[in-house]
Amino acid sequence: MRTTQLSCLLLSMLLLACDRPADMAEEPNEIETYTIEQFMNTEQIGGSAFSPDESKIMYSSKKTGIYNAYELAVEGGEAQQLTNSESESVFAYSYFPEDERILFSSDKGGNEINHLFVKNLNGEITDLTPDSTAKAMFMGWAADDQSLFYANNSRNPQAFDVYELNIDQIEEVESSVAAYQPKMLFENDGRFYPGPISEDKKYMSLTESITRQKVNMYLYNMETGDTKMLNDAEDQVAYAPQYFSKDGSKLYFLSDKNSEFTYLSSYDIASGEINKVEEAEWDIMYAYQSKNGKYRVVGINNDAQTEIKIYEEASGAQISLPEMPSGEITSVNISDSEKLMAFYVNSSTSPNNLYVYNFETEEYTQLTDTMNPEIDEMDLVNGEVVRYASFDGMEIPAILYKPKVLQEGDKAPAMLWIHGGPGGQSRLGYNALVQYLVNHGYTIFAVNNRGSSGYGKTFFAADDQKHGEDDLQDCVEGKNYLASLDYIDSTRIGIMGGSYGGYMTLAALAFEPEEFDVGVDIFGVSNWLRTLKSIPPWWGAARESLFNEMGNPETDSAKLYNKSPLFFADQITKPLLVLQGANDPRVLKVESDEIVEKVEANGVAVEYVVFEDEGHGFLKKDNQIEGYQAILEFLDKYLKAAAEEEVEASL
Repeated sequence: MRTTQLSCLLLSMLLLACDRPADMAEEPNEIETYTIEQFMNTEQIGGSAFSPDESKIMYSSKKTGIYNAYELAVEGGEAQQLTNSESESVFAYSYFPEDERILFSSDKGGNEINHLFVKNLNGEITDLTPDSTAKAMFMGWAADDQSLFYANNSRNPQAFDVYELNIDQIEEVESSVAAYQPKMLFENDGRFYPGPISEDKKYMSLTESITRQKVNMYLYNMETGDTKMLNDAEDQVAYAPQYFSKDGSKLYFLSDKNSEFTYLSSYDIASGEINKVEEAEWDIMYAYQSKNGKYRVVGINNDAQTEIKIYEEASGAQISLPEMPSGEITSVNISDSEKLMAFYVNSSTSPNNLYVYNFETEEYTQLTDTMNPEIDEMDLVNGEVVRYASFDGMEIPAILYKPKVLQEGDKAPAMLWIHGGPGGQSRLGYNALVQYLVNHGYTIFAVNNRGSSGYGKTFFAADDQKHGEDDLQDCVEGKNYLASLDYIDSTRIGIMGGSYGGYMTLAALAFEPEEFDVGVDIFGVSNWLRTLKSIPPWWGAARESLFNEMGNPETDSAKLYNKSPLFFADQITKPLLVLQGANDPRVLKVESDEIVEKVEANGVAVEYVVFEDEGHGFLKKDNQIEGYQAILEFLDKYLKAAAEEEVEASL
């Protein structure tokens, strides 16, 4: 099976970067201050798919203010817009294998009920998965290019079944909705998450999440209907199938068995023999093979940034590429002919740009220039990876951004940024919100508290059943680290974050009310009892895994009550800003409604911004502008201005 390699397009507010140390001495210079509109006029793009003749690359762009599909010639030139959605984000997946119909995904207002759509050659758009209540996920094209695979939970909201749909069934139609009769390849009982399919369509890999540290791996025989567990039942190991060998004899997978970090291995289907293929000093995040098996691409999570390695599969030799553009290379996608490679490059001060590399000529071409020309890259800030000791001596990694606008003797207000998850990671890369705040004089400190991914399984598991406790103390010690820096105003340090980071913000204000001076909660959990009970049905078995990590609302209600900021909101005394999407299926709007109401009752300054057309994350540019502007104005009012008033009063 061929799976199109696309980068994730959902907004990540966690991407931070590191090119040179943030505390490196710099010559005094005039730094221009930019508006949020200027930052957001930097084009956000992602994903790549080659056209059948490999003359063009399709990708997704927010150029119009909402994601749509675009295409560019591999030689460069003007991009052509392929979809024209004005209300719902479009995420481009692939051209059809033998013509230029395109396959894409879209939901309704961020509700995460994604459907698969085809834009036909006549311009008509067809919904391939028209059940309004069901979520669909593209799983790739068959090796013979005559059908596609997708997963869908229409039969059972808690289980993703796998289907095959022949291309010859997808006709040019006048109606925007068509009813197809795909072939069911796997009926899921709800325990499994489907993975790669072998090219002969005989096998499918499956995973079963028990906890974050225990994910079982299975082999499903689509001819006999038999399911076989491939790991020992007692393993406390996270397994992740990646791809089958071209002849279907081996399954390649990631695991962390007997290791702190995940590595690549192969499983011989006939003999059951397992052999290690590649390991690194960090987690291998993914591995895949090019269409004809010539190349293997491996992505490594090297201290919060992606390191790409490409191997010639036959010899095992690593490909020696010419000197590439400066920055982090991500989202490598090799064309079917294996002559071309699309990839992205970004850095702290430069957003994603799309490139194409020719293996034969050993030359690359930059296809996009996404930075707003009104912004001088030299005015932006590089991040620095730092580490500090927490309350128990555990080393905590973080990413530090020091404002360039500071003059000698200045002291800046600061904000801790806490990533989502639990189990996420603040990573290196360009982020408009971070650069916007730093450009306006705020130090940003992105903490990868215990429980973050990317630093080994011991660190990853260190917050299990201790959320809002030990990981919160990591944040408190992060604040203390900031306070020790001579350019930080130690009396003006706040905390902010999205999703689980929003919860950590609320937990900090409720459980450590004297530590932080303000909080910015972006769709954060306030009541774990309700949130865990309202997990979307399509999470399936992952729901039980989350219960094992956080606590079960039926059996651990007292523990979950005690870590829910809502029930301790009377202890919140510092100003709070809350941002929420009305259609969020993960953290329901009521979570934010109630915490705002409770904190207002304390007589504490609270501001609340709700986006009626967003879900778990804000995708529309106008909403991002409004939300990010609200954050800066809130911080200027309650953090920066307060400090300036105190200085003036002391004179």
